[in-house]
Amino acid sequence: MGRSKFSIVVYLIIGLAVIGLISQLFGNTINFLTNILIMIGIGVAVFALLYYFVLNKRNPSNSDDMKKYKKAVKQSKSKYKQPSSPTVAKQTKPVVTQKKKRSKRATHLKVIEGNKAKRKDRASL
Repeated sequence: MGRSKFSIVVYLIIGLAVIGLISQLFGNTINFLTNILIMIGIGVAVFALLYYFVLNKRNPSNSDDMKKYKKAVKQSKSKYKQPSSPTVAKQTKPVVTQKKKRSKRATHLKVIEGNKAKRKDRASL
């Protein structure tokens, strides 16, 4: 029951707002359009200020991390660069059964500190 009364009130307010907009549009068009443009301008200004002061503050720490990440990617690509094979002589031999690829350990990753004693205890069990 309360929900239907609430929806009636909302529809009534929206209807009155539409009637007011239409009467302003036909009765005082220039003033109506200037008010709309002023509201849009203020909204854009508030959004720009919020974006500049709030959202821009988060980016410097992320950009430093991003620079470090891009540098690491570049180093990794240069370290593990695949030799380019000449494309002039193409072979048309059918591919025979391929061997299983062994997972290579990443040599650039290194454990700095670990629990070696724990590993020895497991072996003795």
